[in-house]
Amino acid sequence: MSGFIHDKTARLTATSKDAVVSGAYIYPLHGITYLLSHSALRKPLYDVALPATLLSVGVFAAVFGLLYIPQVAVLAVVNGPVAFVNAALLCLNESAFLINTLARAFLLEDALLAVFDATLIEKGQTALVERGREVKRGGGKSSIAKLGKLVTKPLGRFSPAAFIEYLCFLPLNAIPVVGTAAFILVQGYRAGPRLHARYFDLKKFTPEEKSAFITKSRGAYTSFGTAAALLAMIPFASIPIQFTNMVGGALWAAALETETTGGGAAVSTVDEDRPMASGEL
Repeated sequence: MSGFIHDKTARLTATSKDAVVSGAYIYPLHGITYLLSHSALRKPLYDVALPATLLSVGVFAAVFGLLYIPQVAVLAVVNGPVAFVNAALLCLNESAFLINTLARAFLLEDALLAVFDATLIEKGQTALVERGREVKRGGGKSSIAKLGKLVTKPLGRFSPAAFIEYLCFLPLNAIPVVGTAAFILVQGYRAGPRLHARYFDLKKFTPEEKSAFITKSRGAYTSFGTAAALLAMIPFASIPIQFTNMVGGALWAAALETETTGGGAAVSTVDEDRPMASGEL
């Protein structure tokens, strides 16, 4: 038993260290600044802005109107006076989950792929993109204009398994003080690898190779996914944040490719074009 506990503790320590040292949590923020400073990348977002905004408003109104008071009542039993805060955070998380799931299934799949691939092209990873999409040649074209027909499309539509998994972790919010934070961390644990689904597809990873790659960088993926999940909870910004998170994921993927082709380890997350994290002086 002591050996088991020691092994789990050592793994948790290593994962936590990787989460902090990797700097992967910076990339969702970097995605925001990069998208704002590259107007061509915003075209796919503009194309779906109106229906996506209507979807966001409708989901937020429905979730808060129908679930906020009942969840306050339930959480008050275990959370006491902070129940109204935890219930609000829970509603934000539920809204973000529903918006992201519905929007990706019916509105955003092709647009998100376009933004991811175009960002890779802007970072000099055209050869990588060509593994999953035709790329038009010619000078003067923006990265979006260079995108041709898709060869592969990894972003899946609605997954009942993912929805059931989400429901299974909802009771974490009933744990006083730390429950909501733990719930968000779990969402980050799942979200990190999902945001690199396109990257894994372009790399032609087998399921075993993908699993090994994620495991090797588990801390980095968890910090990346947690930062992305927190940003997605911002009211009425969930749809734009999906795009900035994809840009951030592409920037990280480009950094991994640059590191790999330069002879470094494939799990490094250092990118000269990203903002400097605290402590990187």
